[in-house]
Amino acid sequence: MSYHKTLQSQINKILPPDYLKDKVVADFLDIINRTYITFERDKRISDHAFEVSENEYQATNEYLQNQNEITTQSILKLNQAIRELDPDSLIELNSDAGLIQTISYLQDKISKAKTLEAELKQAIDVAEKAVKAKSEFLSIMSHEIRTPLYAIIGTILLLRDEQLTKEQGELVRVLHISSENLLSLINDVLDFNKLEEGKIVFAEKDIDIIQFLKNIKASHRIRAEERQNTIKITFDDDIPSYVVGDDVRLAQVLNNLVGNANKFTRRGNVNIQVSLKEQTPEYVTLNFAVSDTGIGIPLEKQKQIFESFTQADAHITREFGGSGLGLAIVRKLLILQDSNIGVESEEGKGSTFFFELTFKRSHTISKQELSTINIEQKDLKGINVLLVEDAEFNIMVGEGLLKKWNTRITTAENGQVAVEKAKANKYDIILMDIHMPVMDGYSATEAIRKFDTEVPIIALSASISNEIQEKASKMGMNGFVIKPFNPNDLYSVIYKFTLEGR
Repeated sequence: MSYHKTLQSQINKILPPDYLKDKVVADFLDIINRTYITFERDKRISDHAFEVSENEYQATNEYLQNQNEITTQSILKLNQAIRELDPDSLIELNSDAGLIQTISYLQDKISKAKTLEAELKQAIDVAEKAVKAKSEFLSIMSHEIRTPLYAIIGTILLLRDEQLTKEQGELVRVLHISSENLLSLINDVLDFNKLEEGKIVFAEKDIDIIQFLKNIKASHRIRAEERQNTIKITFDDDIPSYVVGDDVRLAQVLNNLVGNANKFTRRGNVNIQVSLKEQTPEYVTLNFAVSDTGIGIPLEKQKQIFESFTQADAHITREFGGSGLGLAIVRKLLILQDSNIGVESEEGKGSTFFFELTFKRSHTISKQELSTINIEQKDLKGINVLLVEDAEFNIMVGEGLLKKWNTRITTAENGQVAVEKAKANKYDIILMDIHMPVMDGYSATEAIRKFDTEVPIIALSASISNEIQEKASKMGMNGFVIKPFNPNDLYSVIYKFTLEGR
């Protein structure tokens, strides 16, 4: 019988051969042999298990060390990020801070951030409501201020054409200057508010640049004569006849610059200059400059004059008046058109303000298709006008201007009467006030458009908000004239929709 090698070695050393033949001894040795074999097997199993466990332990230990290093580095990086975001944080930049402390700190910050976000949202809601309330207030005040001012300025314009004594003429002149200054101040404040709110949308209209400059000159002629100034226009002969742009905003810029040049010059010259910088088949870039021989601006004040509510010196406001918003508005309008304004000036020798604008070329019209409007010689003879206006003084002013231009005038005191008259008669144009009793201008226009889609309807309103102008267009109105309007603007609109192209 074969025994375990260790047992066999012991048998060979201890037991004589005769004992191996004894059955009892043989059975005993068999039991011991199985014990050796079992022990050997268990030892192998135990050794293998230990070896496996040791390898797993080492692997697990290495893994845990790696994870601990990652955790430590993560904590350090979190703390560094926290310190960069919050330099005043008390949390230390090392692993001793611990992940739980870091997480607790972040939870606290997140909680505070959510609270701040809620507070900011509430503040934004309050601010938006305040802006809306301010916008609505300015719209209401615009209407309430402009409505009587329209009657005042219109009446003054009518008085100027009457046969007045020298003393009366001087009084009317003073009234006219004062009312224009008041209107300019109101316009500056309201336009500045619109620019601050980003509510300016630039239109695209065909502009006859040369005639446009002549109209600018004509609108400042009386003020120039009062200050014994001469206004001149110089321009390149190769400037295109027509370009496409926002004539209202361009006029606002140039009127402001020419008005300032006139205001700060006495017994001198104001020059409006336009030159061609470059052109392509689709675009034209023009250089504009307005120069004067007035009081000039000190070098150290030349940047300051473009700031809101600022003039070069306090005595300027006292002597010449103004809101200090004009040049700030000009600058904002030009910036919104990817341009800017510059100035060259020497104290006591005058100033030159200059800018450039790029326009689209006009391919749709030519001088043969549009007649030139000469605002010096107004004549709308044969034009049948329906004036819809509820204010008695405004009716008087409107009738006075329209009669001077030889129109046939019919009036209506509210929208309902206007609808009835539009059904019964044929008009060349309807001048429609917006805010009226019984039926407002919107509803009247909507009703008229159901049976007449051709007659031009021009909105007349003292409110200037974009919302009102957009609604007027949506209801079917063809144009918009803001009260108190420059008679030249009203004339141009009537001319455009009635006589132009005939």
